[in-house]
Amino acid sequence: MADKLLEIKDLSISFGEGKNKNVAVKNANFDIYEGETFGLVGESGSGKTTIGRAILGLNNVESGKILFEGNQINKKLSKQEEENVIRNIQMIFQDPAASLNERATVDYIVSEGIKNFHLYKDEAEREEKVRDMIKEVGLLPEHLSRYPHEFSGGQRQRIGIARALIMEPKLVVADEPISALDVSIRAQVLNLMKKIQKEKNLTYLMIAHDLSVVRFIADRVAVIHHGVIVEMAETEELFNNPLHPYTKSLLSAVPIPDPQMERSKKLITYDQNHDYENDKPSFREITPGHFVWCNDTEESNLKK
Repeated sequence: MADKLLEIKDLSISFGEGKNKNVAVKNANFDIYEGETFGLVGESGSGKTTIGRAILGLNNVESGKILFEGNQINKKLSKQEEENVIRNIQMIFQDPAASLNERATVDYIVSEGIKNFHLYKDEAEREEKVRDMIKEVGLLPEHLSRYPHEFSGGQRQRIGIARALIMEPKLVVADEPISALDVSIRAQVLNLMKKIQKEKNLTYLMIAHDLSVVRFIADRVAVIHHGVIVEMAETEELFNNPLHPYTKSLLSAVPIPDPQMERSKKLITYDQNHDYENDKPSFREITPGHFVWCNDTEESNLKK
């Protein structure tokens, strides 16, 4: 089995204080292994992006640990440790328009990271690295002198991917990387990400709300609801044998291409009013590799 690249242990994140305190993530636990794509799925406001931003140090953590290559990174880091994290964990943002500097050329945007970390010997090598990367994401060298507003949404997202991957990171946090794109462009970007992952042995944390996207690209999936990870399993296991009622509810809402089947399907409504007063839930392994947030009674029913 591959080594653990990232470990999330009992992670809790809150915003605000006192009466205004809002718990965004509660006791999240999962591992991501080298070379895999780990999907984190949930509706808007579920806490999935909050976790992704915490991994990059953009959100403060209330409690718990984030370990990268066995070293805790959600603490005061030395300059060398901080640089190691920045170089080896990169992010592809959700909105390709908002995440690119409109006043900078593509050449500057893609080069900025390697300039900051001096990842080239001379100007000729820098230019070669940038040209190779821009071609790898399906753009042309002549695009380097242009500005982001001159490109389509799909092309801008390719620039964002190039900016992240030119750093040669070990982990890429992809925050809804195709949600702002036209349907016709989405498959191109996903296929591009899979191709580059295979070539460079990249590890992805794929944050998404679209289950069809996650099924296409992820090896394992965690489902998050109101800041709590309620189920986690290998992708096909989770889709073929969902155990938590919230996961079943999400899967029932996935559109079916066949109009007749779409009209006749039954939506499952998730009733979250559970009485956990005397029987507290926790994250439990129901079958090998398949974890569910449940209490003793629910665990017993699931194992029948």
